[in-house]
Amino acid sequence: MNVIDVHTHGAAGLDTRSSDPYQVLSIADIHGSLGVSAILPAIYPAAIKVMRQNMAAVKEAMEIQQKSGSHGGDRHSSRIEGVHLEGPFLNPSRCGALKAEDFLGPAEYHLQELIEGFEDIVRIVTIAPELEGAERLIRKIADMGIVPSMGHSEATYNEAERGFNAGARGITHIFNAMRSFHHREPGIAGFGLLNPAVYVEVIADPWHLHQATIDLIFKVKDPAKIIIVSDSVRESKMSDRTKGVTDSGGTLMGGSLGVTDAVSRLVERGLDRDIAMNCITVNPARYLATYLS
Repeated sequence: MNVIDVHTHGAAGLDTRSSDPYQVLSIADIHGSLGVSAILPAIYPAAIKVMRQNMAAVKEAMEIQQKSGSHGGDRHSSRIEGVHLEGPFLNPSRCGALKAEDFLGPAEYHLQELIEGFEDIVRIVTIAPELEGAERLIRKIADMGIVPSMGHSEATYNEAERGFNAGARGITHIFNAMRSFHHREPGIAGFGLLNPAVYVEVIADPWHLHQATIDLIFKVKDPAKIIIVSDSVRESKMSDRTKGVTDSGGTLMGGSLGVTDAVSRLVERGLDRDIAMNCITVNPARYLATYLS
């Protein structure tokens, strides 16, 4: 059974803010040691030149794996399936641990400059649908066979719905770095829970979501549309249930668990094992195939 993590920045002192493909391969090794079959390294928002350097490192790492065999010559290494661009078309008011000064307006020329030459490896782009020009860019991204995911967003329910109508099919780490749910304005999180066609990423460590919120997600949302992600970062130890990964100000920077450990934790808390496993196998595979012909 192929276990897939569609949102990881790094772990154990390594991350995708690098031009070294061997750092990316080492990240794949870490995930592979935890039983993960495939990953999408997530690229941080930065100057376009820097993001392209980071994507180039991932692409070279993929080529090294392909030359050496599907797992880079190491049977414990995760296969690198492409990249998830977490930005730069995000709302500065919901930057979370990302640097708002690196965000860009959702203009087609920015997208073209960013991904030219990397169209074959970009699988997901996170974008805030309420920004001016976002709906047009979401259509462009979807037309390219790339999955637009909505996140780092102040979108209302209606704005999220317009993003969906333009082609967005995912919500990046639901409830985190987005407008809060309110009984008179359920916002993007409410839309993600209620729209049956939208996939939602869930960071299922003990820190990003209260356990009751995770329970709510699984009670309201079709489990076939839930994707558990690590959202791991350089500082993540990948198996730490005792301490969240935060910056000096206490802002959560990334997940503390790999996806297999996150699933084990949820099963221990009573979630059906088959449902939980689908969230890191069948569901992400189907999600990545959304716009593939």
